Amino acid sequence: MVERLTIDHVGQRGDGVGYAAGEALFVPYTLAGEIIEAEPVAGHAERRHLIHVETPSTERIDPFCTYFGRCGGCAIQHWQPDPYQAWKRQTVVDTLAHARIECPVDPIIDAHGAGRRRITVHARRGGDGNLRVGFAAAASHAIIAIDDCPILDPGLKGALDAARALAELLKPTNKPLDIQVTAASNGLDIDVRGTGPLPAPLIAALSRLAETHKLARLTRHGELVLMRNPPMIQVGAAQVVLPPGSFLQATAAGEEALAALVVKYCKGSKVVADLFCGVGPFALRLAAKSRIVAFDSDAGAILSLQQAAKDTSGLKPIQAAVRDLFHRPMVAQELRDIDAVVFDPPRQGAQAQAEKLAASKIPTVVAVSCNVQSFVRDARILIDGGYKIDSVTPVDQFRHTPHVELVARFRR
Repeated sequence: MVERLTIDHVGQRGDGVGYAAGEALFVPYTLAGEIIEAEPVAGHAERRHLIHVETPSTERIDPFCTYFGRCGGCAIQHWQPDPYQAWKRQTVVDTLAHARIECPVDPIIDAHGAGRRRITVHARRGGDGNLRVGFAAAASHAIIAIDDCPILDPGLKGALDAARALAELLKPTNKPLDIQVTAASNGLDIDVRGTGPLPAPLIAALSRLAETHKLARLTRHGELVLMRNPPMIQVGAAQVVLPPGSFLQATAAGEEALAALVVKYCKGSKVVADLFCGVGPFALRLAAKSRIVAFDSDAGAILSLQQAAKDTSGLKPIQAAVRDLFHRPMVAQELRDIDAVVFDPPRQGAQAQAEKLAASKIPTVVAVSCNVQSFVRDARILIDGGYKIDSVTPVDQFRHTPHVELVARFRR
């Protein structure tokens, strides 16, 4: 059944929102004020599939990628940059207001830079016998075969070709193969998940593939298969060897923007605790001026941070250790000699750690977040514990999507 709708506004997930019989309906790839034709999506009463834009918005532009609308990687390529950025910042403003958190929201920082430096490619052989290598379709497990992605960092040149070559060798069946590719400064770093043990003849073939596609390293479920060069990235003054399958900010510009804010907010602090520190994008920069205590649950990340700190001259001491901050957060007694705390948790936030910080006397807390909802929960804990929030800065390293990073400083 085809429906004719007028789009009222763009929702926080990037879908256009229209109303019928008082019910909100969500239509991807639409903009406020547009009159469109849509049809129901099976199994999702509130969602609609766009058929045709009858009256387009004056802010609509042509997408630059031929896969847009099929590949689920980008939700917003059809909107002019200025209103898109204003909308993304407004989602932060609205979420803070809903949580009754009053503070200035700075202009959004565009941190797309040269593009995404890490991707996960999926490979599966379909019922027709054809091997598909690419990205997942929007709201689906279907794989859209991709030949080229225009939002990738130049360091990922050849990544999709390498993923296809790997898939041909590893021969996935109905279960998808997940191929995580990271652009290191000295080649592609690839971790493959979803494959069984690799026999010796296959490892020999993979070695030839690694030479052809200039792979720095290939791992399987984090275990080393082969390494031509230890994959490196530059972090401040340090060279860091990446752990297999490690977390990394999506863009180099995004990491730099977030780190610049963190360093600015920690200025003058003699000792800084970097919680959920990863491989040290903040710690290694902060150590130019401050002594660092750093914790993360990822043992490989901590080892890389320790080695980078050891190999880099001119840094103040970095004490890094493995610790699960969800189950064993730093407590007030441990925080007595700390001047500032930085925490950058996964999407679920850091409720347990925020509660301990709220009970401490730390003068400065810097929160970095990739999820507005968990950020406002943790921020409310700090505010209720006596902290005042200075401002929030949105950082857009996931351009063309509804995702936004945040950095905020809290002070007593």
